[in-house]
Amino acid sequence: MRIAILDDDQNLLDLTVATLTDAGHVCHPFSSGKAMLHQLHRESYDLLVLDWQVPDLSGTEILHWVREKLSKSLPVLFMTSRSGEDDIVAGLAAGADDYMIKPIRRAELIARVNALLRRAYPTQTANELITFGCYEFDVRASRAKLNNEPIELTQKEFDLALVLFQNLGRPLSRAYILEAVWSRDIEIPSRTMDTHISRVRSKLDLRPENGYRLAPVYSYGYRLEQISKE
Repeated sequence: MRIAILDDDQNLLDLTVATLTDAGHVCHPFSSGKAMLHQLHRESYDLLVLDWQVPDLSGTEILHWVREKLSKSLPVLFMTSRSGEDDIVAGLAAGADDYMIKPIRRAELIARVNALLRRAYPTQTANELITFGCYEFDVRASRAKLNNEPIELTQKEFDLALVLFQNLGRPLSRAYILEAVWSRDIEIPSRTMDTHISRVRSKLDLRPENGYRLAPVYSYGYRLEQISKE
């Protein structure tokens, strides 16, 4: 999972990044609230970890912007050095999903982050069939069907289609798609992603008649939308 982390304490930021990286996540650290907000305009993340007291732009301000502009469901964990009940209630009321009181304990951090991720993105075991309307994905066999008819997809096309469907309605940045589908081949040409997007749209027949539309998001990436069938 892609996790954005905000903390103006460099030592704590390094510790948080190291802890969550060791747990298997891809971390994007920020020591400035304005820098994180700038990047949130351009990139997609699966979870945010916010220090509540950052001088230039507080975690509260960022969270209000996220809930208004991005998503009501994007999981957010806030960290605070204040243990008073009023501060914690204020953070949760602002839209945070969970909190931790500093100093951070590594095992607790991993447990809380993984719990939030499980809740926000229910995992599918490899032997399950995942269905979205008239589409069916067999994760173990990397096979897809439309109206019970097999669709011929390469492995990358299957991976891309699954990422899009699992993030239905959510704008995904090009960097997010790149890491999710081509994680070991980061230096692929930009045109490669666009070509795969075009193929997935065509092969899966992603059009209003089937209830879905795959659309570009200008200067950002792509979004798969579920719409009413025409």
